[in-house]
Amino acid sequence: MTGENGTQQERRPPRAPSLEDPRKRNSVLITYTLVAITIFLAVLVVKGQSRYVRISYTEFRRLVDKMQPGTDQSIVKKAVVSEDEVTAELAQPESVTVLETPPRQETTTAVATTLGFKVDQKFLDELSSKKVQVDSHLGTNMLSPLLVYFVLPSAMILLVLWLFMRRLSPQRQVMSFGKSKVRLYAERETRVTFDDVAGVDEAKEELKEVIQFLREPEPFRKVGARIPKGILLVGPPGTGKTLLARAVAGEANVAFLSLTGSDFVEMFAGVGAARVRDLFEQAQKQAPCIVFIDELDALGKVRGSMSLSGAHDEREQTLNQLLAEMDGFDPNVGVVILAATNRPEILDPALLRPGRFDRQVVVDRPDVKGRLAILKVHAAKVKLAADVDLEVIAKRTPGFAGADLENVINEGALLAGRRRMEAVTMKELNEAIERAIAGLEKKSRIMSPREKERTAHHESGHALVALSVPDADPVHRVSIIPRGVAALGYTLSLPAEDRYNLTQSELEDRIAVLLGGRAAELLIYGQVSTGDADDLSKAVGLARRMVRDFGMSPRFGPVSLGSDRRARFLEGIEETSQPYSPDTAREIDSEVENLIKKQDERVARIIKDREKALRAIAARLMENEVIEAEELVKVATENGAPPAPRTTTEPSPLG
Repeated sequence: MTGENGTQQERRPPRAPSLEDPRKRNSVLITYTLVAITIFLAVLVVKGQSRYVRISYTEFRRLVDKMQPGTDQSIVKKAVVSEDEVTAELAQPESVTVLETPPRQETTTAVATTLGFKVDQKFLDELSSKKVQVDSHLGTNMLSPLLVYFVLPSAMILLVLWLFMRRLSPQRQVMSFGKSKVRLYAERETRVTFDDVAGVDEAKEELKEVIQFLREPEPFRKVGARIPKGILLVGPPGTGKTLLARAVAGEANVAFLSLTGSDFVEMFAGVGAARVRDLFEQAQKQAPCIVFIDELDALGKVRGSMSLSGAHDEREQTLNQLLAEMDGFDPNVGVVILAATNRPEILDPALLRPGRFDRQVVVDRPDVKGRLAILKVHAAKVKLAADVDLEVIAKRTPGFAGADLENVINEGALLAGRRRMEAVTMKELNEAIERAIAGLEKKSRIMSPREKERTAHHESGHALVALSVPDADPVHRVSIIPRGVAALGYTLSLPAEDRYNLTQSELEDRIAVLLGGRAAELLIYGQVSTGDADDLSKAVGLARRMVRDFGMSPRFGPVSLGSDRRARFLEGIEETSQPYSPDTAREIDSEVENLIKKQDERVARIIKDREKALRAIAARLMENEVIEAEELVKVATENGAPPAPRTTTEPSPLG
């Protein structure tokens, strides 16, 4: 990289491990050491399991006493005498009374323990007079056996442990808990650019100046501009925050240091702060570079928000060190901190002030245009048939994130491969969408005719109410094929366009559609079943948000009673604390009950007035198991229940 003054600025990316690398040499040394220790210990084991019989010292003396001095018919041919035992080679081992025999085979060697008996020079002379070859180790030093059998193996084991401990960190120090667990990627290893990221055009525009600064910092320094020290990527899971950070490093052609917030956490006090210091030291050495901290909320939660017992002091000390390091380093050296989280509402305010993570880039779920761009990126990796229309797929996947769309393409390819097809068709992609929304099809789950009939009426109730109310999402498909964990059927409704703002009538119509299955069962069978549980849970949750968060209750008026720290990007996560009194909570419950009852009465009237269409749709479902949108509208219209006019646009007060 060449600066404005013409000087060559050399960047030294981290090298891949080679044969000359100390880490490689240590690996070879450890391997050879382990092999040597294994061989040595095996020799000791084999030597310790010598093939001999064990006899008593009394038996050994009896054998010696039977021998006649000066004769050639010796019972004991050779003896090795030491302080604690006698090892003898016998001429007639079968005549010996043994204490213990080896497990392998017969032998001519016997061992007798001499502890408690006196073995002196007189006894050695007696053995010599009976023509026994004697090798005496009486009074020898025990240092040699101790060295061979204990000191040397222990030293070799400690050597291996020392070499192993050195490899626990990049610096290969014995106690390396304070070293960060950062993963370093050179610019040639990132291999991700903005061409691989689609559907987040605004976020890419926000990050382009960071890339420009890392490529050519001189124009910024010349005018005294300071690049943001930290940039926080926020958004729902699966929207491509990590991929976007890697793409920034790839576009800027700099090193990429990646780790997660939980990598700082350890069981020892002070380790987290030490790892933060080590991280910034490594970043300074690799500059220019990008440091990416994924799941920042694991590290940067609001201080003092947990227990009062001090159990979270270690995490807070780690956060304090991160704040201090971000204040202390110079951004002009070419180090940019990127972080990602899907819970920005729980981050400590000190992290978000100017001078730290002073810029937030929202990486939200893509709109229909963004979904089409993402589908094109992933579809380029698979072979598509001529009938595949990615625009239709994009319209049928509202609310899908980038990871969801990639999964749809992959599931379609898996289905095509399973069926031995040459290319992925529209049928496989539609099935992949249904699998992502409703779950895996349970072909092995066989319902009884009675249960199948009740499920058909239940799903017909949902579909009929969706056709009869003006602000419900259009029905795409109705099925009574079991899917997922417990769903015996499903009604798939997809919005005609992306919606970011919902009116009170639209929310009420959604509750009505959810209650349609229950109303149909009451009308046909006179009682409800357990199949209404999930519908009721969703309806009550939506009604509670209308009353508590959206100010859509006449009792409370324009008042929001929800928590300020409610998860913005994670569905289904609620704060346990309630910022209102128990009396207010009871009134909220009463308003939710009134709202649900009002919609239940409305749905009951709709189902009662369109009973003929309800039974006709259920009969068609019993026959075919699946009804598409066109057929559903046709059957309902033929039986006196045409679709209600849709509310497409609201009148503008500006004309």
